[in-house]
Amino acid sequence: MAAKVFESIGKFGLALAIAGGVVNSALYNMDAGHRAVIFDGFGGVQDIVIEEGTHFLIPWVQKPIIFDCRSQPRNVPVNTGSKDLQKVIIILGILFWPASSQLPRIFPSTGEDYDESVLPVQNYRDPPVRGGSAGKLITQRELAPRRVSDDLTERAATFGLILDELSLTFGKFTERWNTTFLLLPQKSL
Repeated sequence: MAAKVFESIGKFGLALAIAGGVVNSALYNMDAGHRAVIFDGFGGVQDIVIEEGTHFLIPWVQKPIIFDCRSQPRNVPVNTGSKDLQKVIIILGILFWPASSQLPRIFPSTGEDYDESVLPVQNYRDPPVRGGSAGKLITQRELAPRRVSDDLTERAATFGLILDELSLTFGKFTERWNTTFLLLPQKSL
């Protein structure tokens, strides 16, 4: 008699563990500031954007692709040159985030690492930097990011990203130019 009781308890425990595993794999949580799109194995990416909270999905068929929709900083270093043929290394500081309504379009076109493919700014920084001399770039350092900002904001918007702020965080010139630039005022004295 005791063997039958233990056998039925074992079967009940196994069934309960399997049911718990299925329910656990069907639930997922969305944290604050995150959004998700559902990738369905049969229909592809669904057009619905999932907000924060606990949600259900079909286990092993659907998968949530989670995006961080909070403002994210990114520093982009670019080697370029100025009008007077000086090598310039500039680092742009960019604050951006994906537009949550555009997530079903962002994932199929650029994937989860959208910032790596959309935000490189090599092509957009060259004209403003090359348009002036290296000395002019130092004295008017707020103009270069402003000129780039319009182009980069437009490019980011076509991919569903919102560009919040763009700033020139660091500029470095060749060592020869730095010593010449420092010696020039000293010679004039």
